[in-house]
Amino acid sequence: MKYKRFLGAATVALLIVIAATTVATAQIYTDLYNFDGISGGNPAYPALLAQGRDGNLYGTTFGGGDGGGVVFKITPSGELKVLYKFEPRYGLGPRGGLTLGRDGNLYGTTTSGGGVNLAGTIFKITPSGLLTTLYNFTGGTDGSHPNTPPIQGADGNFYGTAFGVAYKITPSGSFTQLASLPVQESTDSPLLQASDGSFYGTTYRGGSSGDGTVFKITPKGILTIVYNFDGTHGSNPDSLLIQGSDGNFYGTTSQGGSNVGVVFKLTPRGALTVRHNFPDPNYPHDGFWPSAGLARASDGNFYGVTVYGGTVSYGVIFKITPSAAYTILYNFDANGVNPESTPMQHTNGKIYGLTNFGGTHSFGVVYSFDVGLRPFVSLLPYSGKIGKTIEFLGQGFTGTTGVSFNGTAAPFTVKSGTYLTATVPNGATTGFVTVTTPRGTLKSNKKFWVKP
Repeated sequence: MKYKRFLGAATVALLIVIAATTVATAQIYTDLYNFDGISGGNPAYPALLAQGRDGNLYGTTFGGGDGGGVVFKITPSGELKVLYKFEPRYGLGPRGGLTLGRDGNLYGTTTSGGGVNLAGTIFKITPSGLLTTLYNFTGGTDGSHPNTPPIQGADGNFYGTAFGVAYKITPSGSFTQLASLPVQESTDSPLLQASDGSFYGTTYRGGSSGDGTVFKITPKGILTIVYNFDGTHGSNPDSLLIQGSDGNFYGTTSQGGSNVGVVFKLTPRGALTVRHNFPDPNYPHDGFWPSAGLARASDGNFYGVTVYGGTVSYGVIFKITPSAAYTILYNFDANGVNPESTPMQHTNGKIYGLTNFGGTHSFGVVYSFDVGLRPFVSLLPYSGKIGKTIEFLGQGFTGTTGVSFNGTAAPFTVKSGTYLTATVPNGATTGFVTVTTPRGTLKSNKKFWVKP
């Protein structure tokens, strides 16, 4: 069952009063799917959604199925299919969500189950639902109970975190401990490979004040602390980090600041600026406890959610600009409660996410939020040398007549209406990539960096 909420003229007028930067166009919130327990339930942080080559979204729920959680596929219009129901020998509690690999498969972790010590797993699953366990954690020096999916690095290997450690694993399952984390516990922050090639993440606790850290790990495993949270500038970060076009990092903390969390900007050298303090008296019902991270959308702004707060205390969707102008876009109600999932932007322009509770059966929902942004193309990866094959995700690719890298035409192959590949051409320079389709030109949401 689907529910829709339309923000009409009266609501828009109210938002203009409470936030000067309100978007002028109407925003449409849609509950795409209500989990019922059997099809999954209670997606817990970070619950990352991944867009597949077929244009559908893939994700996990911590519970539901046969009790151990599920992997699901959902179309942008809300048709959901359970791909896999977990059982103890193959893992339990996949709370992290999924990462799309450059082989077209999805990668994730389970927090427990698998192997003789039931310490969690790393798995690969095909879009059709064939699951392969790549690694069973032992609970020893390799760590245990991973909360986040691994990400694919520029070298093609996957990188992630588990209890006390950061690791590298090859696509075939060869596991290496990369570094020990700053605090001996699990982190809820997936790693980010930044433009400098290093991996960045957060820890919920630890650091000089015990309020958490931002850390950096080089591909060779050298770890340094970039920032120690101190309470005043936020504490207890759950969220992933994202890198803005300015090279700085953006994220949230679930606590600290005025009291119940902040949005922050952090330079690579470790200078932190609070961009928004929750609660803020200038923005009534602005939410609190932003456990989820931010999504950097194609308009250059950041979109996020809070677990609590808003007009009925079930959380909000907010936008914050690079200049730190904060806008409340939507207040969650009983049809979607406590959004813990970090939102993501589909190449159709809409924002998608999950709530932990609420909906018809109280097991949470999958939602979309349309803020009027145009379709675009997403690249895998966003950097490469001349001659490298780059994957494109989008829509309307059938009949494509041209692909260019910052104005330089590139050879390409259309694989389907939602997936194509192109080769970085001679003479290409760093900049945006465009795809010319029968319906118009689609532009990449980020610049592509041509490596020397």
